[in-house]
Amino acid sequence: MTMITPDFSGQSHEVHDAITELLRVHARHLIATALEVEVTEMVNELKSAGRDVVRNGYLPERSVTTVVGDIEVEVPRIRARDGEPINFASKLIPPYLRRSKSIDAWVAYAYLKGISEGDMARVLEVVLGEGAKKLTPNVVSSLKAKWRTEFDEWKKQDLNKFTFSYIYVDGIYQKIRGDNPKLCVLVVIGVDDQGKKHLLTLEDGTRESTQSWHEVLVDLKSRGMNEPALAIGDGALGFWSALSEIYPTTKHQRCWLHKTGNVLNYLPKSLHSKVKGSIREIWMSPTRDDAKAAIRTFETKYGAKYPKAVNCLTKDTDALLAFYDFPAEHWVHLRTTNPIESTFATLRHRTVKVKGAFSNESALGMLYQLGLEAEKSWRRVTGHERIAEVISGVAFVNGVRADTA
Repeated sequence: MTMITPDFSGQSHEVHDAITELLRVHARHLIATALEVEVTEMVNELKSAGRDVVRNGYLPERSVTTVVGDIEVEVPRIRARDGEPINFASKLIPPYLRRSKSIDAWVAYAYLKGISEGDMARVLEVVLGEGAKKLTPNVVSSLKAKWRTEFDEWKKQDLNKFTFSYIYVDGIYQKIRGDNPKLCVLVVIGVDDQGKKHLLTLEDGTRESTQSWHEVLVDLKSRGMNEPALAIGDGALGFWSALSEIYPTTKHQRCWLHKTGNVLNYLPKSLHSKVKGSIREIWMSPTRDDAKAAIRTFETKYGAKYPKAVNCLTKDTDALLAFYDFPAEHWVHLRTTNPIESTFATLRHRTVKVKGAFSNESALGMLYQLGLEAEKSWRRVTGHERIAEVISGVAFVNGVRADTA
């Protein structure tokens, strides 16, 4: 068996193999055949409408970059004998098309995963061949501008068509260029009545202030977002104050991931592993009473030597245990803001690669693209069929319906 590997020692990084060349030849033939079908259909339609038209050769040959490399195409022309001009615009190969849409998707994915604008052509040349040279930094720049336009349109989407049971909220701090060292992006993800997660908004905030969160929630409400049953977030006081004003009946659930990190800040590293286990025993308790008993045990163990750590945990007891008022099937989804944390960690990796070369606008546009990509893989809430009960206001005690407990 012959293994084909790219040779990076020369000027070209293109990999040549018989299979790829065969695919390019067949792609050329298929495109030509499809164009002939298109132009024949249009000629017949025009003749049926009484026009005197004939085939008139081809437009100048041009190269279109596809996932199998550059394909040379010739688009047919039509001439009208009655003197009135005819413009045949192929749907397959529109005017000025230089690359397939899948190539734009490749470029976007590579850029979001850490390939810089300058390195894009060199990296993709391995699979695209000479056509990759068309992927100049200007191509990536135009994509970023397109992302920003799409982001602005997305922020206006109507939310009335959804009914949300839960929302996840967090502030993502991102390094950018310019005078401000970090951008604070306020993120909200909603769970609809089918258990599916949706990215609802991304907003440039000011250190997660009450005013910033207030504006975010007012905007969501104006776009039609209903009052969710539960909000999951960290201890940023700005959000909770704003939530109580805009959605006063929504219950508060503090994120156990954030809370664990905050508690560990007050403890020596030698105790971190042991303390994590103690905290896990709390939120894994089968009932609220068991969880409170585990908290008292935690106080007994660490209260004398580390009162700040204990106070950090106990001051939010009610909000930390709010998930017990919801179906037990949902608990694994309600204890943390993991959908936000895991999704936007990718952007932090991306900016390390380019040394923080982002403006506020481009960072928000990229976050939006990452969010859309992440939505495809977000887990549906376990026991989603019980969300209807949550939305209708059914009471739960320790994860079980109150009327059956």
